[in-house]
Amino acid sequence: MPDGVHEFLTEWHRVVAERDLAALPALLAEDISMGAPPYWAKLQGRDLVHHLLGLVIHAIEDFTYHREWQDGNELALEFTGHVGDLDLQGIDLITLDEHSAIRNLDVLMRPVNGVIRLRETIAPQMAEYLSRGGGSAA
Repeated sequence: MPDGVHEFLTEWHRVVAERDLAALPALLAEDISMGAPPYWAKLQGRDLVHHLLGLVIHAIEDFTYHREWQDGNELALEFTGHVGDLDLQGIDLITLDEHSAIRNLDVLMRPVNGVIRLRETIAPQMAEYLSRGGGSAA
C-alpha cells in the first residue's frame, strides 16, 4: 500500500471515530465530488461535502468500518451503523488525488428504510445550510 494511502486511511479512520470535523477538510480535495444516497445529483466542493459528512457522522450511531479494499488510489470501505432503531450497511467508494485527498466519494447504503430515516434526519439541516448559500448540488 503506498505511503500516502496508508497515511490517508489512518487519519480518515481517526477523524471518523473521533468525529473530528475540524480535521476533515484536510482530507478533502477542494473540488471533491460526492454521490450520497439521499441526493440524486453529485455534490461538489469541499465546503458542501464537509458539511454533509459532518451531518452524517453525527446522525449515524455506532458507525464502524469492517473491511477495506484498495487498488492504487481507489478504496472501498465497508461500514455499518444505525439511525435510531434502523440498521445501515454501506460502502464508501473513495478516489484519492495525487495529494492523498479525496477527489471523489460515492456512498452506497442499504436497506432503503435506513437510508430514508437518514435522509429524514439530515435533509432539514442540509436544506437550511443550502438556503444560507452554503453550496449546491451539481
